[in-house]
Amino acid sequence: QVQLVESGGGLVQPGGSLRLSCAASGFSLEYYAIGWFRQAPGKEREGISCISGSDHSTYYADSVKGRFTISRDNAKNTLYLQMNSLRPEDTAVYYCSTSTGGYCSGYGVFYSTVYDYWGQGTQVTVSS
Repeated sequence: QVQLVESGGGLVQPGGSLRLSCAASGFSLEYYAIGWFRQAPGKEREGISCISGSDHSTYYADSVKGRFTISRDNAKNTLYLQMNSLRPEDTAVYYCSTSTGGYCSGYGVFYSTVYDYWGQGTQVTVSS
C-alpha cells in the first residue's frame, strides 16, 4: 500500500522559513518524478515544484523560484521542500504527489499519465 505523508507545516511570520517533508512508504521515490502542489482557500491547486526521477533535475514555478528548494533523500525515501522568504500569499495546504508514470514540466508542475498518489497535505500559514 502506497502512502505519502506530508509534515512540517505551521504558522510562520513573513520572511521566515519552513521545511516540508513528504515521507513515502510502499513506493520507492528514487526512480520516479515527484512534485509539490499547494492549494489556497478559494483557489485552484497549483503545482509549484518538481524533481525528476531520471537525473533528479529540479523545476519551479515562477511564484516560488529563488525562494523554495526541492530535494530528496533516497535513503530515507523522503522528499523535502525548503521554503525561505515566505510571504502571506504562500499560505496554503501543501501536498506531494507521485506515480510510476509521472514527469516534470519545465514550469515546476508534476504530471502523471497513470494513477497518481497524494498525501493528506500539511497547512502552511504565513502571517504576522
